[in-house]
Amino acid sequence: MDATDLCFTSAVELAELIRRRALSPVEITRAVLERIDRLNTRLGAYVMVHAERALGEARAAERAVMTGEPLGSLHGVPISIKDNLWTAGERTTYGSRLLAEFVAPEDAPSVAGLRAAGAIFVGRTNLPEFAWRGSTDNPLFGESRNPWDLTRTPGGSTGGGAAGVAAGLGPLALGSDGAGSIRIPASFCGLVGLKPTFGRVPMYPAAGGNELVAHVCPLARTVRDVALMMNAIARHDRRDAFALPDEGVDYLAACDEPFGGARGATPVRGGARVRIAWSPDLAFAPVERETRKIAETAARAFAEIGVTVEEASPDLGDPSVILKTLYGGAQAGAHAARSAEQKAQMDPELVAYAEASAGLSVVEYLRAVAARQAMVDSLRRFFEKYDLLLTPTSCLPAFPLGAVGPSEVAERKVTHLGWTLCYPFNYSGQPAVSVPAGWTASGLPVGLQIVGRRLEDALVLRAAAAFEALRPWAARRPRLS
Repeated sequence: MDATDLCFTSAVELAELIRRRALSPVEITRAVLERIDRLNTRLGAYVMVHAERALGEARAAERAVMTGEPLGSLHGVPISIKDNLWTAGERTTYGSRLLAEFVAPEDAPSVAGLRAAGAIFVGRTNLPEFAWRGSTDNPLFGESRNPWDLTRTPGGSTGGGAAGVAAGLGPLALGSDGAGSIRIPASFCGLVGLKPTFGRVPMYPAAGGNELVAHVCPLARTVRDVALMMNAIARHDRRDAFALPDEGVDYLAACDEPFGGARGATPVRGGARVRIAWSPDLAFAPVERETRKIAETAARAFAEIGVTVEEASPDLGDPSVILKTLYGGAQAGAHAARSAEQKAQMDPELVAYAEASAGLSVVEYLRAVAARQAMVDSLRRFFEKYDLLLTPTSCLPAFPLGAVGPSEVAERKVTHLGWTLCYPFNYSGQPAVSVPAGWTASGLPVGLQIVGRRLEDALVLRAAAAFEALRPWAARRPRLS
């Protein structure tokens, strides 16, 4: 296996090779660091690389293997951390000049879980300022680029992490998702990104006005790698008031359970087999024709394992008012009252977005809260009939650099993040994963979103693993020299 193949080897396989002493943590860490050094200037994936420290951690990990010490599930496996998640003693900038020198006083719960599992932290990845949008560019570090087409965005807000994983600059990335921020980059970069059930992975510190929709998330090239990360980070932490209690779920083992109509497949509940709905647009979003066709073909592939897929959409109305009011209101609360000097250092698009929502009234805000409650109830009723819902992740493939987002899709005007089908499930708190559905004629990835009931993250991952077995994608790599 050459250095490039090593950099595209799955985390599950790397961990097993290290455990069997067939691969040194130093070897894989050095290969990843050398690839970062060679490609990161073009991609803008990492904003900080801790090469010497990572090699020191890798040498310590190697000694632990050789001396027979207990090993964590991610022992010796390299990982990147999004630059809005605290790592003790490191600068955590949130992509903002305002926090360019801020040093985190402690590990975020997810970071602590990965550290305890033995992962090697190689660096921090880029994001839009304060993770506010679905493309990755900020005044402090500049833009990230999509490895499949360097003229296009990798998505956001976990765009740097996605660009890095897709380009082989590390097998795993830790990110976050407040309105699609892990699933959009997964879709745009041909990766697997899971937004777990709200509270399943603790978040600390809280995400300000977005704390009721913000999720900490795993990102990788394969479903099992995401599940391996979940085993390390889905642990209760008292610092998060919304953190769920531990349920002892082995997410990696869940991926190996038979699914659908296969012999021995585990029933969902009450002895019934899994029931899947396919919605091309959630009855509100414009979707480009090629994107819809690729995602629908992927959804219909579940029939190959004996699962009936019915076309059906939950009654969500137009959820854009919820996003505009609650998400826009959160940005206004955080930034609209900043001084002129501070605003001059910020992303001007973020400032404009925050100021546009500064005049919202309490009545408007509470109407949006009521609309959210109605949407959540509608989804609850929909999921009484169906166990899983499939949709395109995004309404189009990765768009060109330089834009916050497209203003029009399929000849229809769209609002902020109205070009995704992600954000309703932040507001409902349901688990949702994006997996590669296929590639466009021009070679851009398209994502399929798989949504489940709250707390049924393991079923979502089982379905994703079953689809990966039907339509494997991990061998496909972007053409980077």
